[in-house]
Amino acid sequence: MKKIIISIMVIGFLLTNTLFSLGTGEISNKESDGDTSYEGYTLISDIGKGVARLIDMAGKEINSWKCNFPSSIFYRTYPFPAKMLKDGEVICGILPNIVVRTPSHASSGNSNLVQYNWNYWKINFNIIHKNVLWNFNDWDNLGIFRRTARQHHDFQREGNPVGYYAPGQDFVPNGKTLILANKGLENDSIREDFVFTDDVIYEVNFDGELTGFTWYATDHFDELGFDEAAKKGIRNHTGCKIPNVPWSSKIGLISFNEGNWLHINSVSELGKNKWYDSDPEKYWYFHPKNLIIDSRHANFIAIISRENGSIVWRVGPDYSSDTVEGQKIGQIIGPHNAHMIPYGLPGNGSILVFDNGGAAGYGEYGCPNKFRNYSRVIQFNPITKEIEWEYSNIKSEKVDEVFLHYWKNITSGEDHHFFSPYVSSAQRLPNGNTLITEGVRNRVFEVTPNKNIVWDYTDLKDGIFERYNSQFYRAYRIPPEWVPGNPSGYPLWENNN
Repeated sequence: MKKIIISIMVIGFLLTNTLFSLGTGEISNKESDGDTSYEGYTLISDIGKGVARLIDMAGKEINSWKCNFPSSIFYRTYPFPAKMLKDGEVICGILPNIVVRTPSHASSGNSNLVQYNWNYWKINFNIIHKNVLWNFNDWDNLGIFRRTARQHHDFQREGNPVGYYAPGQDFVPNGKTLILANKGLENDSIREDFVFTDDVIYEVNFDGELTGFTWYATDHFDELGFDEAAKKGIRNHTGCKIPNVPWSSKIGLISFNEGNWLHINSVSELGKNKWYDSDPEKYWYFHPKNLIIDSRHANFIAIISRENGSIVWRVGPDYSSDTVEGQKIGQIIGPHNAHMIPYGLPGNGSILVFDNGGAAGYGEYGCPNKFRNYSRVIQFNPITKEIEWEYSNIKSEKVDEVFLHYWKNITSGEDHHFFSPYVSSAQRLPNGNTLITEGVRNRVFEVTPNKNIVWDYTDLKDGIFERYNSQFYRAYRIPPEWVPGNPSGYPLWENNN
């Protein structure tokens, strides 16, 4: 019997920890007319395969993180997202696996946030990891897991406002960490005798101690811009359900847990910005320590006062034609990764957001009540609400044509229909290019200010099965100086600033 148990453990170890190559995928470089890509490495958060991997501009895998902590059988890396610090250190979440896995990232979150160094143990059956630099899980109780971080969708390490390269804004060694989390709680002022899966933002120091900042979304229900119809819909139908539209089964829309009312998916500080620098009194709401969030279910982007937690700036959820937002920005649906472009990068001070499309928004009968069959990335002025830059590639807005032809068959090239109704992100690069993650299509590409694609990567195989077993949550272009040894020999970014 003992031998059988040992054999099972060894098999489990091999299945969960064997180092494997995910392949180089397909790379397309389309540099022309003087347009060039901004060379560096790309960190991809592949949530389907449970691995964070770093590739170079040729698609070659430089490193990957599939390290499990604290147990190699019962936990797995869940890069939701993975972020790289200097010296090749990576922070990512840990999600319970197999028998003890939680039912949904949206309702339970990651149990731990773990920081690894570059040369972590890829093969380990021990519960002790010598190369784990930081581990946090001491925030909430959740069933048999005792203490858990309940982190979901985002976090930020002190010193860098958005989690990607910004000139002169370096991560603070052993700094504080801002964490987006979930917690089940009741709020009778919104809906009686009901447990909300509320979005919470809290902060911890490197010793795992709470700093005192905690923000609960349900405390600010009346500040989020909902009209009476939307408020009624939230009270009676809390959380997004599968929409009753013809394409729901074709795309596999997820029925989010009841109670998951906002599904906030990003949080970051505004950081140093031109507005506050020019006039701190007039633009007090753009204080560098204030936080910006977006709601995938409710279609708004908002700024939170770090001082008192109030909502001090917002666009949406109403984008009707009689509003400034509706006239200038248009309808945002299911947004991801909304943030203020950091100081020192082209477009600094503007808001950059991946406007997914798909299905979202609250009306009298709940969520969703807004639908769109394509995505766009937009950069807009937070004062005038005018779009300054936009990327989209719309081949059709017809439901059947999108989902039976473009969605199923076309994965790249000029005929590609740009659409990711879930996940995804956008990053502004130092030369003005934008790195875009089209997450559901397993695609990361780089586009110039004049919208030419100069780098394109995908590992998507033909067929719907592969697509939904592996999604890219986010991707970040990493400076060569953050990667130990700079193995591909790219010019250092710091020399260009």
